[in-house]
Amino acid sequence: SLCAAGAPNLSYQELKDLKKADVLHIDVRERWEIDRFGKIPESINIPLGELLEALQMDPMEFKEQYNQKMPSKSDPVVFSCLAGTRSKQALDFAMSLGFS
Repeated sequence: SLCAAGAPNLSYQELKDLKKADVLHIDVRERWEIDRFGKIPESINIPLGELLEALQMDPMEFKEQYNQKMPSKSDPVVFSCLAGTRSKQALDFAMSLGFS
């Protein structure tokens, strides 16, 4: 299981290795942070304030909004932010919605 509950932090290399597999990477930083600090390749940006709503969207609406297939509750997902606090909140949100 890739659930971060046991190991909440990934190194840069671990993230690169995970992204070689079929892992959805959601960056929960604000859009201005992406503009200022740069986008992480192959990640999608869903600011933390939108995440709860996004993870409950109709899959077609999610695809339209984020140009990415909506993850199923069992798909591997990695959350990232600037310091780790928001990505931990994102994990908690996802798990509260039944994501494993």
